[in-house]
Amino acid sequence: MPRPKPISGFPEFLPGDRLVEQRVLSILRDTFELHGFAPIETRAVEPMEQLTRKGEIDKEVYVVRRLHAAADDTVDELGLHFDLTVPFARYVLENAGHLAFPFRRYQIQKVWRGERPQEGRYREFLQADIDIVGQDTLPDHFDVEAPLVMLEALERLHTELGVPPVRMRVNNRKLSEGFYRGLGIDDPDGVLQRVDKYDKIGPDAVRGLLVDGMGLDAGQADACVRLAGISSPDDSFIGDVRALGVRNDLLDEGLEGLARVVRAAAAQVPGRLVADLRIARGLDYYTGTVYETELVGHERLGSVSSGGRYDSLASDGRTTFPGVGISLGVTRLLVPLMAAGQLRISRPVPSAVLVAVDAEETRDVAMQVAAALRARGIPCEVAPRADKFGKQIKYADRRGIPFVWFGGTPGEVKDIRSGDQVGADASEWMPPASDLRPSVLH
Repeated sequence: MPRPKPISGFPEFLPGDRLVEQRVLSILRDTFELHGFAPIETRAVEPMEQLTRKGEIDKEVYVVRRLHAAADDTVDELGLHFDLTVPFARYVLENAGHLAFPFRRYQIQKVWRGERPQEGRYREFLQADIDIVGQDTLPDHFDVEAPLVMLEALERLHTELGVPPVRMRVNNRKLSEGFYRGLGIDDPDGVLQRVDKYDKIGPDAVRGLLVDGMGLDAGQADACVRLAGISSPDDSFIGDVRALGVRNDLLDEGLEGLARVVRAAAAQVPGRLVADLRIARGLDYYTGTVYETELVGHERLGSVSSGGRYDSLASDGRTTFPGVGISLGVTRLLVPLMAAGQLRISRPVPSAVLVAVDAEETRDVAMQVAAALRARGIPCEVAPRADKFGKQIKYADRRGIPFVWFGGTPGEVKDIRSGDQVGADASEWMPPASDLRPSVLH
C-alpha cells in the first residue's frame, strides 16, 4: 500500500505536539471551572436548515449523508457544525427545563469549515468556548466578566507555557449603531458590515463602500470612518467620540457599557485590553459588547479569540435566552507556534522511568517495580525486550525517558542524561518535579 498523503486543512499532531495541546487544554479547563463554568459537549451534526438559517456561511458547511441515501432523500440531511454557538443555542432550547439560569458553560470541541486552508485557518480545528446565558434577561455585568475570564486563561498560557501575550480589542454594537442613527443612517447593520472590513481594506476603501454601496453622503461616511479610527487603552475614547458631535441615547448606553469593560480590564489585566471602535463582528446576532483578540507579534494570524453579547440568539417564541460568549481557536493559536518551534515538549512520552528487564523469566519483577512506581503517580513503562542493558538505555534515550530502573523494588535508578546511578526503593524514590511530567519549553 502506498504511503497516504495528508489532507490539507486537517492537522494531525505528533505525540509531542499533542502533549503541548493537552497542557493548554488543562489550563483552559482549570481556569473556566475556577469561574464556575460547567462542561458540555454537543453532537457533531445539526440539521442543515439550522446551520444555514443565517445564510452567511452555507458554502462552508460540510454536508453529511448516508452512503446509500436515495438521490432525492433530503429529510435527514445533516451538516457538521462550523462553530459551537449554533449547537449551543439548540442545546439551551432543548434542555432549558433542566438548566439553572444564568447558565455558565464551557465547551471544548472540534468544528469543521469548508474554507481554503492557510496559516491559522483549517478545515477541522479545536475551539474552546465560554458562554453565560440568562432566561429573558441577563445583567450587563456579564459583558465584563466573560472577556476577563478568557483573558485570565490566555494570561496563564503566557506565564506558564510561554504562549505570546494577547491584545483584546473591544467595542460595543450599541455605541456604533447609536452613532450611525445619530447621523440619520437607517441601515446601521449595513454600515457595520462594511466597517468590519476596515483592517483588511483600509479607511479610504471603507469610505468608498459607504458612499458608493450604501448611498451615504460624504459627511456621514467620513464620520463613520473617523469613529472606526478611535482606539484607547482607557476610557479616554469617550471624549474622542463626544468630540465628533453626534448625540443619541443608544450611543450613550454603548459608551457606558464599553467603559465598564475597559475599566475592569485595566484593573485586572492591565495592558491586555483596548477599546477599538473599528471592531464590528459581522454576524448580525451580536447586540452589545464585541471582542476580538490578537497574539502580539503574530497579528497576521488575525483574531484567535472573539465573541460578544447576543440578546436573542436562542428563543422558543415565548422565552428568549440572551447571553454573552467568547470563543478561542485552540488549533489556530497553537499550530503556527509549534511549527515555528516556539512551543515544544520536553519529551514526547509521558514516561519518566523505563524499568529494565534482566531476563524474560524475571519480567514479573520489573512489572512489580512499575506497579509500585505508578501507585505513587510516577509514569513509567517496562522495557519491551530483555536486551543488554546498554540497548535498553539507548531505547530509553530514543524515547526521551530520563531514568532507567535496574533490579527489584529495592534497586538502582540511573539518570541517563548525567550518568548518575544510585540505590533506590520504589516505595520512596521520586524523580525531580521537573522530570515527573513532560513540560512545555519555549
